Amino acid sequence: MPTLQFKGKNIIWNHHLSIPYHTLDEVGKQHFQPEKANGNLIIEGDNLLALKALLPQYAGKVKCIYIDPPYNTGNEGWVYNDNANSPMLKEWLGKEVGKDDLTRHDKWLCMMVPRLKLLRELLKEDGVIFVSIDDNEVHHLRMLMDEVFGEENIIAELVWNLGTGTEAGHFTRSHEYILSYAKYRSKVPYFATLDDTPITHGALKKISRANPASDIIFPSGIEFEGTNAIFEGELGNSEKQIIVNGKMIFEDGKLKKPVTLRAGWAMRNQIISWIEGKETFDSKGQKVKRFFFNRQGILWYEKERETTHPKTVLIDIAKTKDGTTEIEMLFGEKVMDFPKSSLLIKFLVSLTTNNNDIILDSFAGSGTTMHAVMDLNKEDGGNRKCILVQMTEATKTEPKKNICKDITRERVMRTIDKYDYDSGFQYFKVGIPVDAETLLSGQLPTFKQFADYVYYLCTGESLKNKSAVNEKSFFIGEHGNSVIYLVYRQDFDELTRLALNLSLAEKLTAEHPKKKIIVYAPACFLEEDYMKEKNIVYVGIPYNLFQRSGA
Repeated sequence: MPTLQFKGKNIIWNHHLSIPYHTLDEVGKQHFQPEKANGNLIIEGDNLLALKALLPQYAGKVKCIYIDPPYNTGNEGWVYNDNANSPMLKEWLGKEVGKDDLTRHDKWLCMMVPRLKLLRELLKEDGVIFVSIDDNEVHHLRMLMDEVFGEENIIAELVWNLGTGTEAGHFTRSHEYILSYAKYRSKVPYFATLDDTPITHGALKKISRANPASDIIFPSGIEFEGTNAIFEGELGNSEKQIIVNGKMIFEDGKLKKPVTLRAGWAMRNQIISWIEGKETFDSKGQKVKRFFFNRQGILWYEKERETTHPKTVLIDIAKTKDGTTEIEMLFGEKVMDFPKSSLLIKFLVSLTTNNNDIILDSFAGSGTTMHAVMDLNKEDGGNRKCILVQMTEATKTEPKKNICKDITRERVMRTIDKYDYDSGFQYFKVGIPVDAETLLSGQLPTFKQFADYVYYLCTGESLKNKSAVNEKSFFIGEHGNSVIYLVYRQDFDELTRLALNLSLAEKLTAEHPKKKIIVYAPACFLEEDYMKEKNIVYVGIPYNLFQRSGA
């Protein structure tokens, strides 16, 4: 496979491995309706550090990633800030990448490599990533993603019609690209979209996958009375009743229950046909599997997923001006240039996710992705979770600038209020590094924060049973035939006196006589023969903290 060569590639290719894990510190005063957050997170800080910090909890768990990185036009004012151990890269630090910068493509690729590698680690095996880009870097990005994800895992190079255009030499540029790759393409089911053309005007909404079992399915005893077409608010003088599970929901043109019911002659006949057990088809000839009310009380129908696949040219999904319009409606002014439309991201997320999936955007900007996820959840009754990462973008001239707090968070908060989404989020900041230098300096994470990293470093998996973590007994969790302990306190003086000693070892072996016991501790006062006999493995903190113990 041909590979792309650029300045700094050999330096940056494995840079993500040298990035220390960082804590994610909760900022409670920036939460919004945290009781309804349900896994939604907004993280303030450098996205490279944040992605590494997310690994212990989210490695292999994210179903869909959407990112809109800098396009490297030379007019965006982005700055290379990854402090790799290289004189050349250090020379690049803090300098704005302009159009006349002869290394601007090299810098952009060096910025993208570690982020793409960490994003791939976060994806589920059947996960998909979408990357928006334009002509400046699409050719470089395609080759880079072939290397990082494997050329066999490309799903599509989508072309998005902007709905407008800017002069670009001989032609008016009126499109952008969205590169889509899978972690493992063979494990990604085929996408299928449903035609939005209504069966009749005011027809029922449609979805492409089943809702949870908690949906109210139409029972066989549903009754229709009257012969006129049924439309919400347009029933005229007709007398009709619809009864579900013995409860009247529609009578004499008045809604008796908070549901949305719209149906014309065709829909009425289709529902009756479906109830009678006959094959039922929509106006496009696709078989209808069922009719039901979702948890929001909206009547839906589900089609069989046949061979209707989305096209690679996105013509009518959304226009570039839609994103700006959304921002202006929420803020009363244009607070960010060229924000993506929530309709576009909603379309991509709807193709690739189901009810409880996790969606991640590490170039969050104005927070469009969380807006899109919340809207999709409201529409189909889903329970998707969204994680946003955004830098403050503070500079020497604007030290108090904070895009994440003042735009990303604010936009999501206003979106929830405006559209009445039954949701919220928690707000975090990228905290201190979890490495030897930081620990020895006396900057210490909490026990639970440290436990997350220790368990992940030990097992390569995230800690599932967090409620079992016990700071008093030093217990973290189990993995296979191993139990893991962390002898640690968030107090430097106390930490210098802690060790894996004989009394602790006897206690642990008595509690776990047939288990392998892995103990992370500042010191060990046991002989090697004793530990081997008792099946105890010691890992010293901080110096050999990051070794894998083979749990």
